[in-house]
Amino acid sequence: MPELTINDIMQRLPHRYPFLLIDRILDIEKEKTIRALKNVTINEPQFTGHFPNHPVMPGVLLVEAMAQAGGMLAFQSVDDDRDYLVYFTGIDGVRFRKPVVPGDQVIFELTCLRRRGFLWKLRGEAFVDGKLVCEGTLTATLVPQDES
Repeated sequence: MPELTINDIMQRLPHRYPFLLIDRILDIEKEKTIRALKNVTINEPQFTGHFPNHPVMPGVLLVEAMAQAGGMLAFQSVDDDRDYLVYFTGIDGVRFRKPVVPGDQVIFELTCLRRRGFLWKLRGEAFVDGKLVCEGTLTATLVPQDES
């Protein structure tokens, strides 16, 4: 499947500035894997307070970006992705290996460990310059928009 741009992502995810945290989908294999990219820039609002003299990307935002990439995998794996919302139901075994700072480009790689209907279990990893910076297991469910 070809790359998906920020415009493609915005058509599927409900998130908007300042909470849309992935910039591009590099590749995707439906129901199996996804690779997404985030460019980290000093202009992001979290860096005014985290931390003013030593800006570091908050770990919770790395996990959220990973979750957004996982959501894109789920949306791309159903027939009509615009009829659903994705809710994350669990995050397990998250580890932060190295700080992410402005100027870094983060590559998120998620792999489906299990899927039963609309329930997903995903293994996520984040890399900067080929080095693991964050990892964890995410669980999620797709919910029809009229039931949310």
